[in-house]
Amino acid sequence: MTYVSGFVTPVKTGDKDRYIASARAAAPLFKEYGALSQVEAWGDNVPDGKVTDFKRAVKAEDGETVVFSWVTWPDKATADAFETKMMDDPRFSELDMPFDGKRMIYGGFETIFEA
Repeated sequence: MTYVSGFVTPVKTGDKDRYIASARAAAPLFKEYGALSQVEAWGDNVPDGKVTDFKRAVKAEDGETVVFSWVTWPDKATADAFETKMMDDPRFSELDMPFDGKRMIYGGFETIFEA
């Protein structure tokens, strides 16, 4: 089954177009390293929770929208190899990143069901 790298990050609402452009620029790089797909989802219905929620998880501020993203890989080995190689690939550091990476949360997930 596939492996998923998931991300949640706050983006200034006014930077939506910049964020989309950045995602489009990164997509061919992910594919080159073996990604099967990349999805970027702009927060549309992100309610406040009673205990926790997406906004609190990333300390979203007024004027920011939460973005939920994931990249699918054929397996964990491919995802791990990407993470190692990405650090040495200057093309990633040249990308416009219109968000505060310190407030991004991310993780790798083993697929347990897929339909």
